[in-house]
Amino acid sequence: MEIYKFDKNNGKKISKFGSDFIMSRVIQTDKAANIGCMYLEEGGIVGYHQAVVPQLLLVLTGEGSVRGENEEYINVESGDAVFWVKGEWHETKSKNGLTAIVIESEELDPSLFMETE
Repeated sequence: MEIYKFDKNNGKKISKFGSDFIMSRVIQTDKAANIGCMYLEEGGIVGYHQAVVPQLLLVLTGEGSVRGENEEYINVESGDAVFWVKGEWHETKSKNGLTAIVIESEELDPSLFMETE
């Protein structure tokens, strides 16, 4: 399991075409990718299971905790990205709720765009 940052502080200011915003690049794939939005309510949990394909969890709002194959939970919050490789056991839970984007694809390498914590 790897933890990355995609918050505003890790973005790049864009000014081309008269633009004025910050973009935090996350991932690029050449292979098919499934992208979904996950809502964990208060006390919500994604049970302990193996990743079928490499998986990237992008926490948008709220906070929670994640773990990989060991029993140590790591706290995550808005702006954190968690990456699990194919076959890696993992779990996500939230005491107060969180919303996250989940990207799954055979070809994910978040280290190309994001820095680790």
